[in-house]
Amino acid sequence: MSVHHTHPASTRDGGGISVSVVGGGIGGLTTALSLLRRGIDAHVYEQAAELSEVGAGVQVSPNASRVLHGLGLAGDLERMGVKPVALHQRRWDDGRTLARSPLAGPLEATFGFPHYLMHRADLLAALARLLPAERLHLRHRLTGLTDHGDHVEARFANGARAEADVLVGADGIHSATRAALFGPEHPRFTGCVAYRGLVPAERLRGLGLEVTTQLWMGPGGHFVHYFVGGGRLVNFVAIVERDTWTRESWTDRRDVAEALAAFEGWHPQVRAIIEAVDETYLWALFDRAPLPRWSAGRVTLLGDACHAMLPFMAQGAAMAVEDGAALAARLAAAQAGPRRGLPSALLRYEAARIPRTSRLQAMSTANKTEFHLPDGPGQAERDARMSEGVPGMSFQALAWVYGHDAAA
Repeated sequence: MSVHHTHPASTRDGGGISVSVVGGGIGGLTTALSLLRRGIDAHVYEQAAELSEVGAGVQVSPNASRVLHGLGLAGDLERMGVKPVALHQRRWDDGRTLARSPLAGPLEATFGFPHYLMHRADLLAALARLLPAERLHLRHRLTGLTDHGDHVEARFANGARAEADVLVGADGIHSATRAALFGPEHPRFTGCVAYRGLVPAERLRGLGLEVTTQLWMGPGGHFVHYFVGGGRLVNFVAIVERDTWTRESWTDRRDVAEALAAFEGWHPQVRAIIEAVDETYLWALFDRAPLPRWSAGRVTLLGDACHAMLPFMAQGAAMAVEDGAALAARLAAAQAGPRRGLPSALLRYEAARIPRTSRLQAMSTANKTEFHLPDGPGQAERDARMSEGVPGMSFQALAWVYGHDAAA
């Protein structure tokens, strides 16, 4: 292992821009690939020993598939993704349909790109296959960074160092880059925890599940399930309210009986899906107030490192994908000018992104209340409103989300 990895001086002095991307998740890999496609030298530094995503679903809406198709992933998405025919919203106990909004065909016809349901690991693997092996550096945990004014130096726990014109922190909710820029921050527990799991589809054949995203709403909780893995698996996320929680993790294993108890009295289909899973993980949901700024000098943030959001608009991963495309566009535009213009390019990137991601953070938070109304007048009014057509889900209302071209 090289103890000192630096971008060649020629890249920094006369040639193109060089960028160090910290974090090898969906956002980090999308960023590196978007930069490389625009002729910008990029390397990814990931703290784990291998690229992996815990088993969970991800929704790749048209605003994200537009970017991923542009990177050359159309074939992979078509093969591994599932196109849901509808979003089917139902009542928790009797299964009554509250609303059913067509998705796959009409969404693609309206916005020009497909909507896919995917296993996160499939998407990450597809991105990783496109990245040249010599540009990915595993077992590199960021321990410090110094902005020298004309370049940024990153230091890693294994003793390695890397120098580049720009450093991007795509290192997730516990971002070391964000802490280095802006100090420690204090996420707020949202009062929600999520049980999640993946069930082999054949175990659920008796349920006759449609290829939809199904969202069941109940008092103090909701349950979402959809197919992933080319239809071989059913992904579920079961969200319940809870008073206290101490740690934020995706990977706390839990007993399936605990998840079943949390959904006592819910529709038999919901319970059958939980019962069929081999193991379930508990994931506490924290949120953070939108950051007023993402950049300092030659360092910036993207994805969950700067705008972690509740999963109730299914736009967290899509926003990280968009960030990568938007950042690459701003840096490519700056590449012709002097190096000293790079901090301004980072400010243009955050100015383009903060209003959009902040709006989606707020909408995701508002959906928590909407999805969890206790049975009573408020819930009856919501159900009546939904059965007349979901105004928030109309394509016109969501055109600002799905029709966005982050790379423009």
